[in-house]
Amino acid sequence: MKRKVLVLHGPNLNLLGKREPQIYGTTSLEELHQQMTDLGLRIDLDLTFFQSNHEGKLIDQIHEAMGVYDGLIINPGAFTHYSYAIRDAIAGTQIPTVEVHISNIYQRESFRHQSVIAPVTIGQISGLGMFGYLAALYFLADYFKQG
Repeated sequence: MKRKVLVLHGPNLNLLGKREPQIYGTTSLEELHQQMTDLGLRIDLDLTFFQSNHEGKLIDQIHEAMGVYDGLIINPGAFTHYSYAIRDAIAGTQIPTVEVHISNIYQRESFRHQSVIAPVTIGQISGLGMFGYLAALYFLADYFKQG
């Protein structure tokens, strides 16, 4: 049985491949989605992608995921550090969630060291580049098998 996973990207992630390539690499969001889709097919995960620069739109997607998706992967971008609203949406839906960051947020500016999202997730992946998203898929596939 294929499990359904919603992949959410927060602000500025639409600029992947163009924005600060020394930090975020040269892979575009579309290329990342293709890599994830290819892996999802191999490990029986059905993926849906959504990106927004707007906090409320991300919250709406999390709410609408209840009863539809088995898991959630989120890169909240800068919302990681202060969006109690996104945190509360994840906590309220109780969808198993993995937080992903392309860069190692703990090696960057001090304001990036705190995640208000992490305490309501089943895991956080930081600093593995685009592979972090693939690692999150592997993790969720294993999580589903365990549960």
